[in-house]
Amino acid sequence: MYQQVEFSLSPRKAGFHLITGEIVAKLPSLPTTGILNLFIKHTSAALTINENADPDVRTDLKSIFDRIVREREPYYTHTMEGPDDMPAHAKASIIGNSVTIPITAGRLNLGTWQGIYLCEFRKFGGARKIVATIAGEG
Repeated sequence: MYQQVEFSLSPRKAGFHLITGEIVAKLPSLPTTGILNLFIKHTSAALTINENADPDVRTDLKSIFDRIVREREPYYTHTMEGPDDMPAHAKASIIGNSVTIPITAGRLNLGTWQGIYLCEFRKFGGARKIVATIAGEG
């Protein structure tokens, strides 16, 4: 069995945002056993899985990525969409555009301290479109 749904996430400011609850709320009933793939249809935001308990992790990740890939570097040539655009593309390429999560007993089988993150790299990225593909049985 395969199911696929597309939906938008609420707009968020730049940062690392825990979105597990928002994702689960937008999914259809999950199979007993299977796989969920989430794909973000954007080049300036990303998806990842990381710590879901301490919000300092999200703050630290933003600080790390802002230090690794800085705005307004003189060697950027893609600058027409603002100083946060090219760095957003680079950061999104580093993290990636999809995550895959096992489904067990009809639920996402995340670790105790794992959550799904939207990594928003634009100051005003707007609503982000997600394609959720579910493969499973039962």
